[in-house]
Amino acid sequence: MTSVPAQDKGKDRAIGAVRRIWRSISVPLVAVLLGLLIGGILLFVSGANPFEAYGALIKGAFGTPVAVQRTLEKATPLVFSGLAVAFAFKAGLFNIGAQGQLLIGAIVAAYVGFAIEGLPAIIHAPLALLIGGLAGALYGYIPGVLKVYTGAHEVIVTIMLNYVAINITDYLADGPWKDLSPGNVVARTPKIQPSAEIPILGNIPLGFIFAVLAAIIVWWLLYRTTLGYEIRTVGLNASAAQYAGIRVARMVILTMMISGFLAGFGGAVETLGIVGRYQPGFNAGLGFDGITVALLGKTSPFGVIPAALLMGAMRAGASQMQFSAGVAKEITDVITAFILFFVAADVIVKWLIRQRDSDDERIMLSSGWGGN
Repeated sequence: MTSVPAQDKGKDRAIGAVRRIWRSISVPLVAVLLGLLIGGILLFVSGANPFEAYGALIKGAFGTPVAVQRTLEKATPLVFSGLAVAFAFKAGLFNIGAQGQLLIGAIVAAYVGFAIEGLPAIIHAPLALLIGGLAGALYGYIPGVLKVYTGAHEVIVTIMLNYVAINITDYLADGPWKDLSPGNVVARTPKIQPSAEIPILGNIPLGFIFAVLAAIIVWWLLYRTTLGYEIRTVGLNASAAQYAGIRVARMVILTMMISGFLAGFGGAVETLGIVGRYQPGFNAGLGFDGITVALLGKTSPFGVIPAALLMGAMRAGASQMQFSAGVAKEITDVITAFILFFVAADVIVKWLIRQRDSDDERIMLSSGWGGN
């Protein structure tokens, strides 16, 4: 038997790593390119210059330091909501309730931010963030418990809870927690105390740094801890996990709570770092967009970051595209929809790039919403 030289082994490992990276990014990357291509065709048909429109989009998203800051601000809550959805996926759960959890976290953080006075910033801001996250976790606890003890499907329960959260937050913002300053007739909370504000470091929102750290923590939790292994095992096969001694009910509830915490924390960051108060409508759709971000990022904690940046850039640059190229802002939503379509219908993309599913991917695709 001849041994393989260590140099060749290292080369093979490097090639294998490159192939794994390509397999993980190829479908989202090609999906984005196809979405942009079809968007360009639509722009051309509508009478606009696609190159001018996309140039204006890029300029509006990254052309100046202020534009970069705006992109990061729009991407920050999307990272958190994307992480919330992706984390639930790992346990085979489809958390459509990230929107409601985000709203609850946002308004509770606003209350802590404006109602508590006299605290130093080093305590006030972290306290508001923590309580906002815990409020989201508590709201995520409800569908988890209902699923475990009543068999209620988390999709139905979380959809219903979204509407409950919308009505609760609307009531609080236009009722007990309304800004009663002279002349205000808008449903919103008072402005948070300066000590609760999350600062901006140059042109980089501190909240975005929190989002990146959250992605790292979620990755570590999922792939470097026993808890993460149990969560992923439940997502692959709950019956086998139960047989192996994993407490599936506990994992389901805990997963929904962690998912809710991430969404609630994202809402708190949006309130304390961007809006400065809670106002209905400012957070509309951020939780639902987390589903798009999670799918585009292939439910990977690190994949969520570029996916959120892409959506944040498209939103930040939409106005510039509208003014410079005369294109309706809604065209960015159409492009996003096409990108998501190609990510979801990845069979088309894999056929185009001649990629076949590995055995692990076949297991993942047959195991439910969660994936691997």
